[in-house]
Amino acid sequence: MRADYVWEEAYKAALLETDEGRLRERLQVARAAIETRLQEMQIDVRSTPEELQAVTDAMRALRTLFKELQTRTQEGSSRA
Repeated sequence: MRADYVWEEAYKAALLETDEGRLRERLQVARAAIETRLQEMQIDVRSTPEELQAVTDAMRALRTLFKELQTRTQEGSSRA
């Protein structure tokens, strides 16, 4: 059974956001939450390899989503 992680709520909110106007903010909040947890994990003896893998996967997904948002934004502005 997997534990719920503190940063996961912000991450899920970013993944599920459908409003492009709010997506950038949600991505930034999620990234900040994950980066904070990564810093905590450096000194937290209770962190697990499973959470480290989950954090790594989440950061990769956020980077992909952010790049997609940038592409859509650039395509939209070039059409205007």
